[in-house]
Amino acid sequence: MKKIVTILGARPQFVKAAVLSRVIQKYNEIEEVIIHTGQHYDQNMSDIFFEEMQIPKPKYNLQINGLRHGAMTGQMLEKIEEILVEEKPDIVVIYGDTNSTLAGALAAKKLHIKVVHIEAGLRSFNMKMPEEINRIMTDRISDLLLCPTDAAVENLKNEGFENMDVIFEKSGDIMKDAVEYYSTLSEEKSSVVEDLDLEKGNFVLATIHRQENTDDIEKLKEIFKSLEEINSKCEVVIPLHPRTKKILAEHDLMFQMTAIEPVGYFDMLELLKNCKMVLTDSGGLQKEAFFNQKPCIIAREETEWTELVSNGFAKLVGSDLEKILTAFYDFSEENLDFSMNLFGENVGETIYQSILKL
Repeated sequence: MKKIVTILGARPQFVKAAVLSRVIQKYNEIEEVIIHTGQHYDQNMSDIFFEEMQIPKPKYNLQINGLRHGAMTGQMLEKIEEILVEEKPDIVVIYGDTNSTLAGALAAKKLHIKVVHIEAGLRSFNMKMPEEINRIMTDRISDLLLCPTDAAVENLKNEGFENMDVIFEKSGDIMKDAVEYYSTLSEEKSSVVEDLDLEKGNFVLATIHRQENTDDIEKLKEIFKSLEEINSKCEVVIPLHPRTKKILAEHDLMFQMTAIEPVGYFDMLELLKNCKMVLTDSGGLQKEAFFNQKPCIIAREETEWTELVSNGFAKLVGSDLEKILTAFYDFSEENLDFSMNLFGENVGETIYQSILKL
C-alpha cells in the first residue's frame, strides 16, 4: 500500500484536500497522513469544523504562524522534515501557493520523496506576490504537476517544463468538486441569508483582504467608496477580514454597507449561491463565483484565473472607482451563460488516478 503525506496550511486547503481524502478512503489503496502547519491561524478550525465538513483530522499540527516569511518557512521545513523521516512516505502531496506548500516541497525533495503539486502552473506574473514565488519554486522541484486549467498547462510549456524530468497534465480544479459536494450540506447547515434578511439574487457579496489593497489607504478608500455607491443601488454584504477591519478603524473610516464578521465555509457558499454578483481580491472566490454562476469583479491588477476574464465571467478593475462601477453596471445588464466547462469534471478521481500511477 502506498503512503502519502498531505501538507496543508490554511482552511481553503483543507476543503480542497477533503475531496482527495474521500476518494482515497473510497478505494482503500493508499494510506494518507495529514500535517497541518498551522500557517493561517483560524479559530473556525475547531473540532466542529472537521466534523461538519467531513474532513479527516490532521495527525500532526505544527502550530507555526505569526512569523515573517523566512522564519515561518524555515521552521516548517525543519518540522516537516522530522515527520517525513519518521513516517517514510512514498509521496508528499501539496496544494496551492502558501509557505506551507513550498516548505513541504523542499523538505520532501531533499529527502528524495516524490512531490505532487495540486494547482500547479498558475501564474500572476507579479513577482512582488509571495505566492508567485512559492508556486514557481514548488513547480520547479515537483515530480507530478496537476494543473487546474489549460492556461496553467501552457504556462509550464512556456517555461520549458517539457524539457524537464517531470510529469505535468491538466487535472481540472479540485475546488469545483468541493463546491459541488458541500453545496447540498450548506443548504442544511446555514441560515445566513435569512439571518441577515437578504433579498435572494439582489445583493453584492464583497471580500477585501489582500495586502496590496489593505496596506495602501488610498486604494482601500477608493474600493470602499465604490462599494458604498454600489450599496445605494444594491445591498453590499462584506464579511470583514480582521486586517481590513483594523485598518479602517485606525483611519476612522466608515462606509454605508452591510459589514459582518468573517463567516464559515457553509455560510460563504450560501452567500455565493444567493448573491447577484461578487466583488473580491481573493483568488479562490473568483472561481467559486463562477462555480455558482455569478459574475465577478476582481479588485486586483492581475489574476491567475485568466480564463474567467477572457471569457467574460470576470472583470479586472484594480482599485479604480470608475472601473468598479462600470463593471457593476455592465454585469447588471448582462445575462451570462455559465455552461462552459473551464475547470474539468470529477477532478478528485482524476487526481487520485494520476497519483496512483506515479
